[in-house]
Amino acid sequence: MSAAEIDPADPELGPVGQEIVYENDRVRVWHIRLEPGERQPLHRHDHPYLVVAVQGAKNVVQTVDGTRIDAEEPSGGVVFREPGATHMLTNVGDTTYLARLVELKQPPAR
Repeated sequence: MSAAEIDPADPELGPVGQEIVYENDRVRVWHIRLEPGERQPLHRHDHPYLVVAVQGAKNVVQTVDGTRIDAEEPSGGVVFREPGATHMLTNVGDTTYLARLVELKQPPAR
């Protein structure tokens, strides 16, 4: 799917990762595995999140507005992102990408 095929007003969204490996009322942890050339479909991040690259790769983020961001993710690297992003992630390298994405849900009301 190219940026020209994405309707920003009504994008068809997929999940953040392939599988939820842990969830409670505070966090949700996703498993992400992308083989070389494989893409995580267009998805939206509704919570702040951390990405932990278990096995790094050379990735490209393509936002819903067509912006392309090269995202070299080294093994063991950690990044924090604020919510609101709608994008796809493609492994453009020659190694398998493995990551855990930790969504930080809103804390319980006190």
